[in-house]
Amino acid sequence: MEFSEYFPVWDKLTPAQRQHISDLVEQRSVKKGTHIHDSSAECLGLVIVRSGQLRAYILSEDGREITLSRLFDYDVSLLSASCVMPDMQMNVMIEAEKDTEFWSIPACLFKNLMEESLPVANFARNLISSNFSELMWLMEQIMWKSFDKRLAAFLLEEMNLEGSPVLKITHERIAAHMGTAREVVTRMLRYFQSEGMVRLTRGTVEVTDEKKLLALQG
Repeated sequence: MEFSEYFPVWDKLTPAQRQHISDLVEQRSVKKGTHIHDSSAECLGLVIVRSGQLRAYILSEDGREITLSRLFDYDVSLLSASCVMPDMQMNVMIEAEKDTEFWSIPACLFKNLMEESLPVANFARNLISSNFSELMWLMEQIMWKSFDKRLAAFLLEEMNLEGSPVLKITHERIAAHMGTAREVVTRMLRYFQSEGMVRLTRGTVEVTDEKKLLALQG
């Protein structure tokens, strides 16, 4: 079963547990832009990405988005399994940033596995710890790092992900990732353009001086 290559503790499960997962795990294919989980949906469970790219984010009271994490091939996330982590109070949304294939282990099944299997329980704790560390890092960036440095780092990350200096992304989409207003992004990008770091066209940001962005991000 291909799934076994993606689930880190598969070889530590009993034959019965493996069979139970095989019977209940769901494999899905979604198109770019599809929302696979939101605050009003039933608990999705453990998500394991086979291929593609997912984005986990939250909404502020005024509807502003901020990206918590991105998931790529082989990545595993419990952010869509709030019923497994009852103390987690965040309403996390997950959408596909690219055409994506993923598996989901039903929350009730994963919760039972955590209770039955020490390796699964340890894996879940490590995963929760990792997610928490990522959230703390994000909070530190927002609280202590100036927006120009954060934007420079974001553009460089996008360039690395897309393998191209030409980023087909709107100012509104950047704002959604970074938890700010579109107008703030537009002003800073125009400043970057005046400094020769980027070139702006409709729906596109082209990085023209990577070295300057690297120096700016610190």
